[in-house]
Amino acid sequence: MTAYRLHHRTARQFRPGLSVCAMAFALAVPVTAQAQDQAQQFCVADPAAVTARASITPPDKPLPEALVHALDAAARGALDGAAAPGVIAGVVTPEGRWSGAWGVADPETDAAMEVGMHTRIGSITKTFTGTALMQLAEADKLSLDDKIDQYVSGVPNGDIITLRHLASMTSGLLSYTQADPFLDLFFADPSLHYSPQDLLDFAFPGSPIFAPGEKFNYSNTNTVLLGLVIEQVTGQDIDNVFTSMILDPLGLTETTGPDGAALMPEPYPQGFTLQGDAATTDAPSNATHWDPSWGWTAGGMISTLDDLLVYGRSLGTGKGLLSAEAQQERLRSFPEPAGYGIAMGCVDGWVGHTGELPGYNTTVFYDTTTDTTVVVQANSDIPSGDCGDEDVLPDNPVDLACSSPASRVFEALSVALGHPFSMTPTASAE
Repeated sequence: MTAYRLHHRTARQFRPGLSVCAMAFALAVPVTAQAQDQAQQFCVADPAAVTARASITPPDKPLPEALVHALDAAARGALDGAAAPGVIAGVVTPEGRWSGAWGVADPETDAAMEVGMHTRIGSITKTFTGTALMQLAEADKLSLDDKIDQYVSGVPNGDIITLRHLASMTSGLLSYTQADPFLDLFFADPSLHYSPQDLLDFAFPGSPIFAPGEKFNYSNTNTVLLGLVIEQVTGQDIDNVFTSMILDPLGLTETTGPDGAALMPEPYPQGFTLQGDAATTDAPSNATHWDPSWGWTAGGMISTLDDLLVYGRSLGTGKGLLSAEAQQERLRSFPEPAGYGIAMGCVDGWVGHTGELPGYNTTVFYDTTTDTTVVVQANSDIPSGDCGDEDVLPDNPVDLACSSPASRVFEALSVALGHPFSMTPTASAE
């Protein structure tokens, strides 16, 4: 599973940051309404059965010993091939729960990675934004078919682009993280602070790149615009919206909204990256305290394993977030055989998202076929394996498929759980 990320040095080949799994969700083909209607239920076989689980609470007990050993071995083995100092992982199934941490949180002090540490969760933030959007639609405060120019002026094709286009990454708006002026500024000085309007100003001059609904292109600009819509409709800042509509109802006490994410709550691991002007393959940069404002509602949040395990299952079942009807609409929004629906992706029944900011990589996925939630956090976004011209560490294992750290561990855990997460590569959506 490969993740798109910002990249500033190698042949100036830019990839959109705040990643989502590229091979899983990048559908660089026409997306017609007829094709979506014919295919929309393939990825999640029975949405009604999934939402029925919202009334069930998984048992708070350890998983069977044999499965615990298998999961531990999978995590340790995958970390050996991952370019990260440490990882945290957890699983919740109808049989119970399991979690663990391996490696180090700080290579300088040798402090151990620990369950409960906070990490930046990158594009998993998009699922919060999409959830709040759907909640407002369910409350008749807006419609997913509203045009974006009803809320934000100056958007190229704003009289055609709908909120649904934005949520499904089919708007045709360039991602600001693909704009050279943004990349030049960000990598020269990662401490710079950006407003949402600053980010849009980087994106609009290069937009549109295709007609709305014509195809898929993963663009952070889409989710920043949705954040502005949500703030306008609610009359509240985004942190208050997320707190009242998502965090408090689910009891996510260790999760920080994008406005409040400049400082990392303790405890947290140091995060390392090869992105930016200062990093070299022999000396990755410590990106722990880089300003995350450029992610905002597309990728600025912080969370912990336990919070993400609760959230991941609710993201799949709708528990505490959406009615069964609204959740089923979301679970039917994916193109077939895999694709990106309303602010989350789906591969063979696994729904969720990958998150990446410089220094951190996270996966949150829910298996709709088995009622299983899997979360992995890593304190590095450095890829490893056969990654072409991507920058990698000197001891890179070239015999492995290219993958970001959390994605590599998640795939190994999915194999141990008996439902491997895998995806046939698709053409690039850049």
